Amino acid sequence: MTESKEAIPLLASQKAQAAKVLGRAFLVDPAYTALFPDDLERAQALPRLFGAVVRYSLVYGLVHTTAEVKGAACWLSPGNTEVTLWRVLRTGLGLYQAVGGFNAQARREFLAVLDHLDEIHKRKAPGLHWYLWALGVEPGSQGQGIGSRLIQPVLDRADFDGVPCYLETQTERNVSFYQKRGFEVVSDGVVPDQGIRIWTMLREARR
Repeated sequence: MTESKEAIPLLASQKAQAAKVLGRAFLVDPAYTALFPDDLERAQALPRLFGAVVRYSLVYGLVHTTAEVKGAACWLSPGNTEVTLWRVLRTGLGLYQAVGGFNAQARREFLAVLDHLDEIHKRKAPGLHWYLWALGVEPGSQGQGIGSRLIQPVLDRADFDGVPCYLETQTERNVSFYQKRGFEVVSDGVVPDQGIRIWTMLREARR
């Protein structure tokens, strides 16, 4: 039987599975390898972090996956794109617990990156928009069009509602992937004192 690659909503019972997939997908991401040079530490930290991202996104946005959970796209919906203390509390403090489990240096650097990105986010996408917080596909299943399928439902919805979509990526090859789907680079630079290069991208609604 051929496995379906079509995007479907993630079930609450699949949260842990999606977190593990995202952890593996971002294992060699430049930003996370810089924050966690130790491979084992990174492999342990990322599933906890993305577990919190998935839980938060299920409450304040949408998460799409495939029938076999080969990937996950975590979105925050218009009006919910700012991560606030109240929302973190309402989703079980998962984000704080995940970041609190980082070693002291990684925690400081991670929070500095978040502050930098938050400032850019507010400038480049000040109005209502969808925020693609995380998109990842199982390493062995990449290159099969799964990532495109996972984000398409929200792109279609954003077009229908007439609102833009925003994202950040730390991987240069991802820039062209998103450009082919209508995103344009709105900032490209290195996080101060971090040496981590990050592109931010915006996709205007298509009528």
